[in-house]
Amino acid sequence: MKAKVAVIKTNPAKVLADIDKLLKMADMEKALPKNSTTILKDNITWHFPFLSANTTPWQLEGVILALKAAGYADISAVHNNTVVTDPYKGGRLNRLAPIYRKYNLKERYNFIAEDIEWINYQPKTKMKVLDKIYPEGIKIPSYFMGKNIIHLPTVKTHIYTTTTGAMKNAFGGLLNTKRHYTHSWIHETLVDLLAIQKEIHTGIFGVMDGTICGNGPGPRTMIPFEEDYILASSDCVAIDAVAAHMMGFDPLSIPYIRMAHEDGLGVGRIKEITIAGEDISEVNFGFSVGDNIASKVGDFLWFGPLRRLQKIFFRTPLVYLFVFGSFLYHDYIWWPTKGRMRQRNIRKGKWGKLFESYPEK
Repeated sequence: MKAKVAVIKTNPAKVLADIDKLLKMADMEKALPKNSTTILKDNITWHFPFLSANTTPWQLEGVILALKAAGYADISAVHNNTVVTDPYKGGRLNRLAPIYRKYNLKERYNFIAEDIEWINYQPKTKMKVLDKIYPEGIKIPSYFMGKNIIHLPTVKTHIYTTTTGAMKNAFGGLLNTKRHYTHSWIHETLVDLLAIQKEIHTGIFGVMDGTICGNGPGPRTMIPFEEDYILASSDCVAIDAVAAHMMGFDPLSIPYIRMAHEDGLGVGRIKEITIAGEDISEVNFGFSVGDNIASKVGDFLWFGPLRRLQKIFFRTPLVYLFVFGSFLYHDYIWWPTKGRMRQRNIRKGKWGKLFESYPEK
């Protein structure tokens, strides 16, 4: 049976209705049982309102409206914390928090003990790397067990994984703040996480926003482009493969997509995927990844000559030097000198104007 990915080209006037249509085309109700809680896992890559890097307000609202219209009564949201991103600030500045409040959805934070407990989990699937990276035991949020999950990524590039989407979105949700231990084996880690998801969730679904896409050394320091697409699928591998194809990459040349395809966790070969909706056979955004200062340092430490010393750098207090360096570079150098201007430019377009129509509080 072929995997199915729904793709629609949309515009601000009809995007909420198109998301409802998209989810129907992608057979959401077959993928997600209604008697299970459905978790919305948004993607706050950066707390600054950088369109293309983060889940968009219309993406979130459209999915909530579609779920409610389809009869899903128990919906919640889970947010993750990273060493360089503030989820509270991100939810507010990216205008997602008011949407959760508007629809009375409970927000949980997987780094707060009273919200979510972390438990040891022994995967049934043989792990590629996670059991070796975490010999003390793989920990996952107990709240995820026996629930549906909907990933809400955007179409963008990534300095370490070439592209990032539905599979990478689990990286923040399923792994705790020690997730940086995995960077040298990031592709294998994403495959392991998908295998775990298939064991613990009652249903998995991805809704990807490509209305504004990110090109360059992502997932933050990118150039945003209006492309007007939205995608959905119950196959995380397939939706990531289709997004990669649209960005101009060969999906099977990207290790995490190829390995997940070979392991039978989804379909990564475009010819084996049914594309419902738009004809994307000639779509090619011509994206490329490139480098920034942070990626060059990461390449040297995680993949280069000093890889064998990473335990010293990243599993001791020395890690805080790198955390501070990343924070300083992204928030106080790149954002004021480049990022803010790029956002001003994209805000002049139709999607930027739609973003401005959403409340900040």
